[in-house]
Amino acid sequence: MNAIDKKILVVHTDWSRAYGGQEIRILTELREIGKLGFATGLIVPEKSELARRGKEEGISVYPVAFKSKFSISSWVALFRVLRKIRPDIVNTHSSEDSWMAGFASRLCGVPLVTRTRHVLAPISSAVSYNIFPHVIFACSEAIRNQLIDQGVKPSRIVVQSTGIDEQRFQFSPGDRKEIRSRYGVGEDDILVGNIAFLRHYKGHPFIINTAASMPEKFKFMIVGGGGELAKLQAMVKAAGIGDRVFFTGHQEQPEKYFSAFDLVFFSSYESEGISQSFIQGLLYGLPVLLCRVPSLLEPLDAVDAYEIIDYNDVESACKALKSLSKKRHRDKEHIAAQRRAIIKKYGLKAMMENILSIYERFGIRRS
Repeated sequence: MNAIDKKILVVHTDWSRAYGGQEIRILTELREIGKLGFATGLIVPEKSELARRGKEEGISVYPVAFKSKFSISSWVALFRVLRKIRPDIVNTHSSEDSWMAGFASRLCGVPLVTRTRHVLAPISSAVSYNIFPHVIFACSEAIRNQLIDQGVKPSRIVVQSTGIDEQRFQFSPGDRKEIRSRYGVGEDDILVGNIAFLRHYKGHPFIINTAASMPEKFKFMIVGGGGELAKLQAMVKAAGIGDRVFFTGHQEQPEKYFSAFDLVFFSSYESEGISQSFIQGLLYGLPVLLCRVPSLLEPLDAVDAYEIIDYNDVESACKALKSLSKKRHRDKEHIAAQRRAIIKKYGLKAMMENILSIYERFGIRRS
């Protein structure tokens, strides 16, 4: 059994160079586990965004390129790091690093190897899932079910969505006034918001096509950066709705923007686990329009005002937004009840308690 005075070392691996919800989850876990007295580390590519941000937060970073399973230099670097730092827990995330770090960690005798599955998408093979990790964290029930359908052993899978910091994400009248004033959105306007990295499966063209068919009092705000920005801006320009659709770029404080919204339009149409920004919006009690994605339907038992549509059904989206706009002034008791229910299942504290319970199951305990 490990003891906390030996500084239990928890290391996460990821091959990605970019930055999105998955990388935010990794940093969140390491940040929180570090507060509990564990040592923390990242095995990631040297020039990745995770490496940069990890160093800024005081997390030890061990560079490994994870070029491919056939890269001898990556294998050599990985084994060298693992033998040097001797982690107690290794948590892998993406395909390449999960295969490589999972295999290497087992060979190096790491006491607990875990893997987090973030997306709802078919896997190429169940072999690595069944052999390398002791535990698989699935970010939704739908992801768990899909893994089981593809041959992953149910006993290895634990459902754990990314926990949201309830103290950070709560309504602020000051933030509402500031953001709406900055973009010229009046209090009589109805601001429909979306916060997400600009990737194809986030479905932002659907929002723009819907905006073009909505009355003038409906304004739309897309918060996030990414490779789809130029394409989306061109769509807005072509539709002649530049005065009603606002792009903010990437924001380090998305909580301010939720306070400014009247409605949330969550347009993702595939691959999603339970998106962090989706849960964040639910903490504000905002009426939400979402596409029919299995993972995203899971929290709705706790939600007071929502509409579900099929992706790219503009007519239904317009009708739903008009209906939801009548529910934006709901009483505080209903919003507070929804917030409590969401926190209980999807809050940051709930996530960390569950993860610690898995550690303890394998004899890794805090003193």
